[in-house]
Amino acid sequence: MTVRPAAPPRTVVLVSGSGTNLQAMIDAVGRGELPLDLVGVISDRPGVRALERARAAGIGAWTVDCKSFADRAAFEEALAATLARLAPDIIALAGFMRILPAPLVGHYLGRMLNVHPSLLPKYPGLDTYRRALAAGDAWHGSTVHFVTPELDAGPGILQYRVRIGPGDTEDSLRARVQQGEYLIYPRALRWLATGRLTWREGSAWLDGRPLPAPVTVAEGAPVA
Repeated sequence: MTVRPAAPPRTVVLVSGSGTNLQAMIDAVGRGELPLDLVGVISDRPGVRALERARAAGIGAWTVDCKSFADRAAFEEALAATLARLAPDIIALAGFMRILPAPLVGHYLGRMLNVHPSLLPKYPGLDTYRRALAAGDAWHGSTVHFVTPELDAGPGILQYRVRIGPGDTEDSLRARVQQGEYLIYPRALRWLATGRLTWREGSAWLDGRPLPAPVTVAEGAPVA
């Protein structure tokens, strides 16, 4: 009997802006390095570059405009309905600037990842580059983590670390950190898609073992 390989997991990407992390995913899929079926991209803002990137790659693109609803509850209901129609196995947040409601996160718990521009648990929320520079930190970076109802508090999976130099600005630091995101986010998604990464009892597990801390990749180091 011939055993057919499992189909790549249906994956939806949530975006709010230019979609550079989305493009890194699209490129990795195109190179055969990321076994995902990118079935949809959803933005909470109309006309953003990420939607253009999706359409150019032949991926369905939807806008659930947060400003077109009477209240937050109506927006969240529409977002949940759009996701349900797409029936994703995996959801990837890529610069999505809305806090998701707990019931929605709970429905996809263990199947939803985010990339956040700080070395979590440091600096959840916004303005991470400014905060790291103001604090005089020696290191900054980005973290891929499971999404939980608490903001940027889910178990960390992968971190990319860059040393802050004396001449670094918010813009230069952002550029260096983002280059790392384009490496580690597809890698974490590949782990999840292939079953190496799992969610168990509120923790991240890799290769059948609990992950007590995120796997760390330093700037300039190879990323397998």
